[in-house]
Amino acid sequence: MHTFRSRVLAGAATALSISLLVTACGGGDGTDSSAKTTKGKVRLEFWSWSEGIETQVEVWNKEHPDTQVKYVNAAGDTVYQKLRAAVNAGTAPCLSKMDGMNLANFAADGLLTDITKIAAPYKSRYTTPAWNAVSPGGATYGIPTGSSPLFTAYRADLFQKYGVKAPTTWDDVIAAGKAVQKKDRNVKIFNMAGEDPSTLVDLSWQAGAQWYKVAGDHWEIGFTSPDALKAGDIVQQLVDNNLASNASYADPGVFKTWDLGKTILMTTSTWQLPIYDTNFPKSKGKWQLADAPVFDPAKPQTSSNFDVTAVLKGCKYPDRAAEFAAWLSSSKESLTTLTDPASKSGLFPAVKDVSPYVDKIIPTEMFNGKSDSAQVITTAASRVGEQWQYGPDYAAMYSEMQKQWGKVMKKETTVKDMLTHLQDWTLADLKAKGVKAVASN
Repeated sequence: MHTFRSRVLAGAATALSISLLVTACGGGDGTDSSAKTTKGKVRLEFWSWSEGIETQVEVWNKEHPDTQVKYVNAAGDTVYQKLRAAVNAGTAPCLSKMDGMNLANFAADGLLTDITKIAAPYKSRYTTPAWNAVSPGGATYGIPTGSSPLFTAYRADLFQKYGVKAPTTWDDVIAAGKAVQKKDRNVKIFNMAGEDPSTLVDLSWQAGAQWYKVAGDHWEIGFTSPDALKAGDIVQQLVDNNLASNASYADPGVFKTWDLGKTILMTTSTWQLPIYDTNFPKSKGKWQLADAPVFDPAKPQTSSNFDVTAVLKGCKYPDRAAEFAAWLSSSKESLTTLTDPASKSGLFPAVKDVSPYVDKIIPTEMFNGKSDSAQVITTAASRVGEQWQYGPDYAAMYSEMQKQWGKVMKKETTVKDMLTHLQDWTLADLKAKGVKAVASN
């Protein structure tokens, strides 16, 4: 279950073993299962925790008698720990839902199956950033499932009241925040929770930064690159000028900061849209969507999270597993159902053409109709930066960043100092685990 803003899923702080991406394309279970074509009838086990998926598994099973899929609802905070234990015990499912961060982590630990050749025929269906999420270090370990491209939602009525326009750049966000503060010190332009550094991840992605980058046989680490520092500077300005509220996403009352007009802009995504209907009663019809703020209008790009279906180590039928995973997340039959709010899956496709699936996910009563909401969402899907990669210790790094982020929000340290710390921490962590890595700047 997602919170309203945070996209950090269970298992983020899972410890890494020594079996890591020693080379850029290492990891996995060390076998080349890609040439194997399974004959006859097989049965696959699939762990997920998305509503609506089980019904699609039933549809698949009716249409594919030779590849029967057993669905297991694996909801719970310890799902990644359970998956690790199952792989180590030889009882793991063939397939499991994950996010991109944890797929990189599992791949680094040798807990997944390399399906690079098997997956190749499906690659053209998905966006480049989505494929990056299942291919950390270059080898492919799963199939993209869904995406969460970021765009902006703002209180158009209050923007008009305070005499500011919807920002098109992050500098505009800062300027608008300062302008609003001059008229009402209690109103904030943005929200940054003390427990959730995803704002910095999003801005770094949007700025073109690459915290992790494969370069030949090693990783380049770039937390202090010019693009990364540019993103950090925006966060620092929000903090220094007291432009952001600090409502916790773990607090059920978090919605009130926007519904009551105490915070008047947010970056949001497709999976969050259904939340508006039930949690923004006072501001219904006063919101408007806009493109996410950018750093470079000449090269506008946004960020996204990705859900994936990973093929675990020990899967005996990786070709059938990939076939099912690709059907689930790219066939018109499956996507038409899963993207319908009635399915409650919250899925937004990671395929190249999302246009057939946009209109029905928009809660039209929430927005004032003065912008083309469908176009905003479609544009966001096409603007996700293609440079972002999840490195072999990304999950552990994120846990370390969470500790530092709270200090930044309390003004006990600066964003630049935090990024410098993360650069040193990540290089030392990878070195200790036998992974070749150098600073990129």
